[in-house]
Amino acid sequence: STMLLYYLLNQALLFLPFLLKTLFDPYFGQDCSYIFKAIKLGIRLQIYKKKNPFYSILDCFLDTVKKQPNKTFLHFEGTSHSYIEVDKQSNKVARALNTHANVKEGDTVALFMGNEPSYAWIWLGLAKLGCATALLNFNIRSKSLLHCFSCCGARVIIAAAELKGAVEEVLPTLKQQGISVYLLSEECSVEGINPLSEHIAQASDTPLSADFRANITSKSPALYIYTSGTTGLPKAALVTQERVWAASFIQAVSGVTSEDVFYINLPLYHSAGFLIGLTGAIERGITVVLRTKFSASQFWEDCRKHNVTVMQYIGETMRYLCNTPMDHKVRIAIGNGARSDIWREFLNRFGDIAVRELYAATEGNIGFINYTSKIGVVGRVNFLHRRMFPYTLIKFDIEKEEPVRNSKGLCIQATKGEAGLLVGKITKRSPFVGYAGNDQQTEKKRLRDVLQKGDLYFNTGDLLRIDEQNFVQFQDRVGDTFRWKGENVATTEVADILTMVDCIEEANVYGVKVEGHEGRIGMAAVKVEEGKEFDGASTFSQVASYLPAYARPRFIRIQSSFEMTGTFKMKKVTLVEEGFNPAAVQDPLYFLDPAKKTYVPLTEEIYSSINTREIKL
Repeated sequence: STMLLYYLLNQALLFLPFLLKTLFDPYFGQDCSYIFKAIKLGIRLQIYKKKNPFYSILDCFLDTVKKQPNKTFLHFEGTSHSYIEVDKQSNKVARALNTHANVKEGDTVALFMGNEPSYAWIWLGLAKLGCATALLNFNIRSKSLLHCFSCCGARVIIAAAELKGAVEEVLPTLKQQGISVYLLSEECSVEGINPLSEHIAQASDTPLSADFRANITSKSPALYIYTSGTTGLPKAALVTQERVWAASFIQAVSGVTSEDVFYINLPLYHSAGFLIGLTGAIERGITVVLRTKFSASQFWEDCRKHNVTVMQYIGETMRYLCNTPMDHKVRIAIGNGARSDIWREFLNRFGDIAVRELYAATEGNIGFINYTSKIGVVGRVNFLHRRMFPYTLIKFDIEKEEPVRNSKGLCIQATKGEAGLLVGKITKRSPFVGYAGNDQQTEKKRLRDVLQKGDLYFNTGDLLRIDEQNFVQFQDRVGDTFRWKGENVATTEVADILTMVDCIEEANVYGVKVEGHEGRIGMAAVKVEEGKEFDGASTFSQVASYLPAYARPRFIRIQSSFEMTGTFKMKKVTLVEEGFNPAAVQDPLYFLDPAKKTYVPLTEEIYSSINTREIKL
């Protein structure tokens, strides 16, 4: 027994430095609080999954309707809708779609509309019928719209009245494919577009039997949310019922309670607005203040008027808000992409707001949230998180755009403080479901033989670093995608659009840093067709017709030839570094001037106006 005592004492002494380090870690309490919350939520999800039938976010909504029917669920442009009203409205939608569009369990229906209350009740109505909903970005048009529609296998599209023109543009193809098209209006004179509003108005609002969705499980598709595609077209990330729950818990982890009021001004077709915002609000049983789109001038006024206590941001929006100070009751801000300097300024301006900066991808199997008060980080390494969702950072070759491997063909883990590619192990608990109708892109995101032969990881395509204090910092995106104005821009999609211009033979698109702005702004190096001149007006008209504002290249660089990699990929690293300074770049440079509706030569004067922010980007 003396030997045993000696052994235990020895072990305790070995463990002591770790224990002391942990106890004296200023963030230890916050770590414990987060771990406790995460365990509780994990247990809840397991209980819901084991229930028969499966307990979905819709069931949670219906229980909230019973508990607090008259509580306001949605405020929108001067109107308010209680939980019971939204419930009844969704019953009408479900009945109208079931009767007139023959929509039933297992179908996928595409929703093509902006932020408005009916977004919520149409989705809930579809959920009551056991359908998956594809959330289409209302900025997309023509080829991109058809692609998004077809890859999720939807047979029905529901569009807002103001998007009738966009639907008409692709109507011949939709008709050819036997797709039913419904418009949220009283009438429509276009043959092949069916008005839906009248049918909804006349339908009964009595509750629907759960038999309509009897076969829904935790693995059933709930949503398709589109992420930027490196093929040039968006990819449909399949979001299962279980995934919806996991994302809805972000509010709970961030400290949101049932008394809070949540402000959504990000688009509902994105994960941030829909999953974190709307489904998170249902999980908490709270009131949502919904806006059609972000407005810096109205933001704090809305917060004051509706007593908003929780807001969302993306990097850019936080910066805009710093210019418009106002009294408020906001206590939590949830979002991503906040630069440290803006974050600091935001707190100086608006006081003690808990900024919950997070890192996640709609389709990814690994995410982080900063549950501490530390500025500039997306989270912190803790043993539970790493055990539940194994991940690692690996060394990455930026030039070759691929992980560095050792002599055995395995990846090499990045050291503390070194930027590395974040990869998440694909397991039963942290699956990677992939993209609908796109096996090739799904396979591209899978990384094999990472730490041992035969293992399988999800490649996030993002570089992160872990510092000495175990904080996780986002560094940059790798490869074919960059972010501007909170939106992902796929360089190949932009290049495809540019090469359709008569005078452009080839285009190499990339993002460049602009002083004082988050993310990277679009720039393209182009090769002009032999014997032709660069035509700024027709290039402008092409990008304005086919690309949303955030994806249009603001700078164009004329090159006589492109530098290629060994595998014939266009090199971008040097171009990105050289940027758009006319003093440093010898090639002709052009700037997109929206007022003149053309690309104008980029002068030293324009360049300095951009840097002094006289010219707004």
